[in-house]
Amino acid sequence: MRIIDVVRIRDGVRASSRFPAIALCALATLVLAAAPRPACAQSDEALMPDQSAAKAKALLQEEIAALGGQAYLTVHDYVCEGRLAQFAHSGEINAYPPFKDFWILPDQNRTEWDKKATIVELYTGNQGWTLDRSGVNDESAEAIADFHEQVKTDMDNVLRFRLKEDGMTFRYAGVDIVDLQQVEWVELVDKDDTTLRFALDVATHLPIQYQVITRNPVTRERSEKDTLYSEYIPIAGVNTPRKISQSQDGRQIYAASYNDCQYNTNLDPNLFTKKSLDDRFAQEPKKKEAKAPPTHPAPSH
Repeated sequence: MRIIDVVRIRDGVRASSRFPAIALCALATLVLAAAPRPACAQSDEALMPDQSAAKAKALLQEEIAALGGQAYLTVHDYVCEGRLAQFAHSGEINAYPPFKDFWILPDQNRTEWDKKATIVELYTGNQGWTLDRSGVNDESAEAIADFHEQVKTDMDNVLRFRLKEDGMTFRYAGVDIVDLQQVEWVELVDKDDTTLRFALDVATHLPIQYQVITRNPVTRERSEKDTLYSEYIPIAGVNTPRKISQSQDGRQIYAASYNDCQYNTNLDPNLFTKKSLDDRFAQEPKKKEAKAPPTHPAPSH
């Protein structure tokens, strides 16, 4: 689920534990105690490129099926609400506001902050606005570009819209342990050289971790964004994580915990217009002037 959250608190920040594939069986046996020794997946080094790509594609289809199959693929809008813990550079939580997130896929998003929605962030296509105590203001070009990059690399958007994209390569990246769970890694690289990695639970095929790895085109400096998903529950046929946390280059950014999500609610497109914000500000100008807006990250799913 893309929206902010839907989940981003995951039992605190759970750093993934990575182990060589060759050690997976022994480690899993120790962790699971009396459980029988698991059959380890074939390592990626043992597969020819075509075999590796075929295995990766098959696992992605199993992931989609686990998330809800056609019910998951045909989601066209959704509304989720919960709380978002934001972290300072020190690691301390500096905000824990309630939020409500509205999406019309793939790139129309409205996020209302706090119970009275005194702050609203809105993106639609190549436009974006913020409603706060000062009124309705245009989002910066940088914020809009960042939003589009998040939409492009969002796990759900990749699974729903990008798997058949020209220039996308697929690779099976072997077995591993993430948060003491056995996973298989699938790796995609798009035409822009962005690497997208999925850690899929070997038992359920649900995503446990998702990585987006990029390199600065000039400095070649590597940047890695990690998202963890947990506490899946079925909602309208879609297996939905209730908690999500995200880190950037090892520093936790946020953790989201969702109270409720609704799919295919036929949201009114007018909700995603600048006029909707202007009308809201006109209705409650004094309340808007009474509170200073907090700083929130752009939604990412």
